Amino acid sequence: MSQNLGYHNTVLEKLVTYSKAILNGETGQNLYPQYKDVIQLVAPKDVITIVDELVKTNTDIAQVKRTVNKILNIFYEPIKRHGKFKAAEGTFLFYLMEENRAMEMKLQSLKEYTKKVFAQKDKNTSLLAYRKAILDILLGLNGYEKHFLKIENILFPYFEKAIEDFRCVSVMWAMHDDTRKCLGRLIQILVSENPSVSQFNFEIGRLYFSVLPVIFREEYILFPECQKIIEEKAWKEMMAQSHEIGFAFVKTPEVAVQKDQNSNSDTNSSLIDLETGSLEAGRIINLFNHLPVDITYIDENDEVRFFSNPRDRFFIRSKAIIGRKVQNCHPPDSIGTVNQIIESFRSGKKDSESFWINAKGKFILIQYFAVRGANGSYQGTVEVSQNITEIKKLEGEKRIVDV
Repeated sequence: MSQNLGYHNTVLEKLVTYSKAILNGETGQNLYPQYKDVIQLVAPKDVITIVDELVKTNTDIAQVKRTVNKILNIFYEPIKRHGKFKAAEGTFLFYLMEENRAMEMKLQSLKEYTKKVFAQKDKNTSLLAYRKAILDILLGLNGYEKHFLKIENILFPYFEKAIEDFRCVSVMWAMHDDTRKCLGRLIQILVSENPSVSQFNFEIGRLYFSVLPVIFREEYILFPECQKIIEEKAWKEMMAQSHEIGFAFVKTPEVAVQKDQNSNSDTNSSLIDLETGSLEAGRIINLFNHLPVDITYIDENDEVRFFSNPRDRFFIRSKAIIGRKVQNCHPPDSIGTVNQIIESFRSGKKDSESFWINAKGKFILIQYFAVRGANGSYQGTVEVSQNITEIKKLEGEKRIVDV
């Protein structure tokens, strides 16, 4: 644990001990009297250190997440006394908070319809009556995905580079996934022929519990601490990268995306010897970006070193992930699979692995290939993803050019 977060402060030591006891199954009711005084002194930066310690103590993210929810319920009032973070207008964090306000308004509209459903004696009939209106709101909430993607793929990488105790991001990412799954289940319930009122009631409660606490944690803990530790230049980079993902529920700000004017020039550098030919860097960039695939390369240290930028991406990438551990680029539920693939390549057991998924009406083939040196030494992994929806439909032969 880094000393710059005050671990050796007695209050923080006790807060970590209290939180670990909760993680180990002790009840908060029994522990609270013993730790009441220090709980009242908890600060936002302490939470980051505490959660980092919990993640290092227990690799079961689901269990850590449950514990974090418990302790932050206890820490709620002391944290709230520190005040909500206020972002300067036009900044990266400002627009994230604007998205939160818009999300809260949509949730309030959803709440009004939910009240109407449960105000009726025949709740099955009332759910059917309001189903379309509720479903429209839920489908609209999918737009909040852009908010999550900016947090996960832009803010988290910069946060990880700025602080040693960054592991709280894995817990928050798991909470994002809770919202995604809950929203999906609610939509499935409502599109069914006879939607279950009890299931709807259960999932709608989980949706609010998934979204609203995360907004609180962003604006009272994550954002203010990020503002303190991330340098000004990085915030400008994050704002530029935001345009590549987009904005949730708010008008896209009139901020020009900063690009290297020479990055795509065909003659912006001397020739690079590729053994089977020589090309300028600009042409190599264009070559990668015109291939109908997404390509990402991680080195032998599991760090992202390169990704292509085709016109139609399948998976979000941002420049912030360059140098980031690949394990940190995936949701907690996927890390085991990521490590399994890499270890099978590193050991020489495998040279490739393939997956295929249905995503947003497209059939995506995802392939991983071990990169090896001339002596067979492991030099990293390349991921190649391709939309093969139309390829799957091919039959017979084609030998002439379409006119």
